[in-house]
Amino acid sequence: MFYRPEDGHGLPHNPFNAIITPRPIGWISTRSADGINNLAPYSFFNGVSYSPPQVMFASTGAKPDQSGTKDSAANVEATGVFCVNVVEYASRHAMNASSQGLESGTDEFAHAGLTPVECETIPCARIDGAPAALECKLTKIVNLPGEANRVVFGEVTGIHLRDDCLRDGIFDVTTFQPLARLGYRDYLTVTELFSLSRPDD
Repeated sequence: MFYRPEDGHGLPHNPFNAIITPRPIGWISTRSADGINNLAPYSFFNGVSYSPPQVMFASTGAKPDQSGTKDSAANVEATGVFCVNVVEYASRHAMNASSQGLESGTDEFAHAGLTPVECETIPCARIDGAPAALECKLTKIVNLPGEANRVVFGEVTGIHLRDDCLRDGIFDVTTFQPLARLGYRDYLTVTELFSLSRPDD
């Protein structure tokens, strides 16, 4: 099968998300200029550099009560900071609850039954008890072709690691089973690993 996206795929559901899998989920916490906490999951998310450590998340689409974007991107633009919380399997229902399209000014921490705790290096909340959290300062927002497609880049200024996730000096993802996004309504968890040595090792 071959299709041009502009012509449509003719399938019951768009296969694009199912091709680019698995995708890590950045559970992005922000704070509005009015001081209200916000939380939303983004599967267009990843790390982009080591030194200094930098990450990105992409916001697609807009909310009726925001000007051409969604709450997370609007809050980052207004405040210059955000936090990436790692999603564990045990938090899957809270993560899903925080994805609901709620009115601007709604505190998704409260909506999802989560406890916010203040970050160390930025004026923003993170999720209490998350396996890891990356405190970030905005470096750039890039507008992409299409309606309301924006990529937010940030430099990581502080990293939180939950103590029970560290084993023998290694951040062991099998201790909390991170969630990854697949296509459609599908997710997976990481439960086992294998290693490969690089040719230059």
